[in-house]
Amino acid sequence: MQSVEGLSDRQFRVLEAVIEIFVETAQPAGSQAVAKRSRLGISPASVRSTMGELEARGYLFHAHTSGGRIPTDRGYRLYVNRLMRPAPVTERARARLENEILPGSRNPIDEILRRAAQVLGVLTQELGVAIGPTLDELVLERLELVRVSSERLLAVLTLQSGLVRTIFVEVPAAVASEVVEHVSGLLNERLSGLSLREIRGSMAERLRDADHARHGGELLNIFVAQGEELFDFSGDEGAVVLGSAQPLAEQPEFADNGRMRDLLDLTERRDVLRQAFLDHHRRGITITIGSENSDPRLTEFTLVTSAYRTGSVSGVIGVLGPTRMPYDKIIGLVEHTSRMVEGLME
Repeated sequence: MQSVEGLSDRQFRVLEAVIEIFVETAQPAGSQAVAKRSRLGISPASVRSTMGELEARGYLFHAHTSGGRIPTDRGYRLYVNRLMRPAPVTERARARLENEILPGSRNPIDEILRRAAQVLGVLTQELGVAIGPTLDELVLERLELVRVSSERLLAVLTLQSGLVRTIFVEVPAAVASEVVEHVSGLLNERLSGLSLREIRGSMAERLRDADHARHGGELLNIFVAQGEELFDFSGDEGAVVLGSAQPLAEQPEFADNGRMRDLLDLTERRDVLRQAFLDHHRRGITITIGSENSDPRLTEFTLVTSAYRTGSVSGVIGVLGPTRMPYDKIIGLVEHTSRMVEGLME
């Protein structure tokens, strides 16, 4: 029976067997192993013929004439879309995630994401990656002004989900402690509960009718005049949080020194990883395989991600690894971790 891809049931099952063997062994799949794995009851010669058909269609390739077959990106895509059966997250993996991530539940989202990326990498043996939320849409919960010198204050911003960011504020002369306290109280009164984007667009209006004599006109005027610049986090696309690269580095794909250097260089290119993961900024599992990635530096890798979102706070978590990965196990782990992070933010 022909499928919508024009492949027979035999071709599907042979492709599935080749992929499963290659994922497990990192070695090209030979006809005898495929014949045994597929349980089709056909000879190795028939399997070789079927693998040749799949190679002609672009689903498999082989490096040597007498060698076994290796899946192409197209083959992996068909496997993920039509053949793979996602495996449930094991109780052991659930317990590991809870033990590693839940102790950080009272911590800021930065720490939760760090823990999540680390344990996800260990469980999948890939590189765990998390992208923090974009700050511009986060709500200010509290602002504190701290004197660091006679002419400099530190504004400590506590944002939604426990994120903390700091801003240095230059003042022209020593400001009395009571003035700093009054201005801090006024800023909290007028700005708390607003997103950073809202603060930038309305600070002058919200402070216009303040009692400048009581609150220290000079200091207050600094916030009115520089508010748009001081609270500008619009360029912050979310911090990139990486787990350990060690599990990934131990995979056979990186035994070659050149590929290892490429991997290490990639972990240093936070801009590349940030953009690639932000391209996956939608809820539910997203998978890009090899050449499907828009950046040519990622053509040897697969990204499996799931976005987390609570209100205006959103980001992405997932793994990066070679295209030869156990998709059936990894998908469930990434989705489960994403929902855990989401629950902690709530």
